[in-house]
Amino acid sequence: MAKRVLAFDLGAESGRAIVASFDGARLDLDVVHRFRNGPVRVLDHLYWDVLRLFEEMKEGCRLAVGKHGVPASLGVDTWGVDFALLGRGDVLLGNPRHYRDPHTEGILEEAFRRVPRETIFRQTGIQFMRINSLFQLLALQRDRSPILEAAQHLLFMPDLFHFWFCGEKRNEYTDASTSQFLDPVTRTWAMQLWTDFQLPSGILGTLIEPGTRLGFLRNSVKQEIGVAEEIPVVVPATHDTAAAVAAVPARGRDWCYLSSGTWSLMGVETPRPVIDDRTLRYNFTNEGGVNGTTRLLKNIMGLWLVQECRRAWEREGRSYSYDDLVRMAEETPPRGPVVDPDDAAFLLPEHMPAAIAAFCRRTGQAEPQTPGAVIRCALESLALKYRWVLERLEELTGNRIQTIHIVGGGSQNRLLNQLTADVCNRLVLAGPVEATAAGNAVTQLMGLGELKSLEEAREIVRNSWPLATFEPKESQAWDKAYDHFVKLLPACTA
Repeated sequence: MAKRVLAFDLGAESGRAIVASFDGARLDLDVVHRFRNGPVRVLDHLYWDVLRLFEEMKEGCRLAVGKHGVPASLGVDTWGVDFALLGRGDVLLGNPRHYRDPHTEGILEEAFRRVPRETIFRQTGIQFMRINSLFQLLALQRDRSPILEAAQHLLFMPDLFHFWFCGEKRNEYTDASTSQFLDPVTRTWAMQLWTDFQLPSGILGTLIEPGTRLGFLRNSVKQEIGVAEEIPVVVPATHDTAAAVAAVPARGRDWCYLSSGTWSLMGVETPRPVIDDRTLRYNFTNEGGVNGTTRLLKNIMGLWLVQECRRAWEREGRSYSYDDLVRMAEETPPRGPVVDPDDAAFLLPEHMPAAIAAFCRRTGQAEPQTPGAVIRCALESLALKYRWVLERLEELTGNRIQTIHIVGGGSQNRLLNQLTADVCNRLVLAGPVEATAAGNAVTQLMGLGELKSLEEAREIVRNSWPLATFEPKESQAWDKAYDHFVKLLPACTA
């Protein structure tokens, strides 16, 4: 009889409740509930609507039980860096901030005046981004937030939902590793950093690993979803990228992963962190993986560029499906103007197509004139950034990468997949689309004792979904475009 677990996978645009059925050889996923997600703007600030999200998850439980019966366990993965603060009596102190909230503008420079950039990196090994939890906390401290003053517990987003499900407050390691206040070498909190910044270290909790059995569903939640049986909460790899990497259907060591979605996260799996002058210079990150591994990677802005272009055109009355946009990009001549996807102008632009045009003007390039040209520019820019990251990964590890595994929703973008193969001159294997949910499920199954190792979990994923293959074509034609692209990058990284 199949073992079923319930995986909640929350991304920046949507959330899903997914029943994963494991028959001993293959995994099957059934999306029983899908719900929207996204920031809520209030008084020029961006928040997550966590109460509605939890209500949607309880609805997902009801639907899952009604269709598939009581699951063997449930667990939640979400995006990284964002957190909730709880006060006395475990009261939620306000709605958690969205990572794109503008309150962190300028906070990096202020932080480096207090503690040198090099010191922060040596203690944390994390890529510097103003969205990181450390800088969000420092922004609250700078603004003398009463919420921070009243806080007794800090829970990252999946930790919060697990607490609401079962009553246990813990900080899961893979998500905590995105915060920039965790030491990846000792795998403990970077307490000296908290002392240096005079942050209230008492709000940090006990760290736990993926696969930990956290507790059982609260009686009140069981009553709401209509079950009498005990349902364990088994903590998966709660950072969505860590979950996706756990489900990369790879063999051997000569591969890298590219988790493609709103963000593109490209990296390799290593047995230990890589923290040196080169990783600092290139602004790479060391995040936690499953079974004690480290994810050496680079965060790249990703398909956010395309998503925001589509939203901007919709506001103007021009509605395009993603398939429409890819088709128009395919009809546009290659190797046109390009942008650095990680330029600060693209983090929260009022109008993404205008921001892309402005970058092109600022760098002496012709502006893309049509929607197809804008999307072509975005996709080629991503592929070129992937090549830059690939070359840095090979330099940092000393290993030649033969295959790029693209997983996640972006693996459906065949044009971007082919561009990645062409520009990087590497074999690309795309799939599975639902890598994050699959990774959530297999780490729960590891916690339940159904799977014994990460290698076994990846073998199950390979057996469960076909992969699309993209061979590189005319790669030398991209060398000149790549040389031009590198000149657009900040001097500190190029």
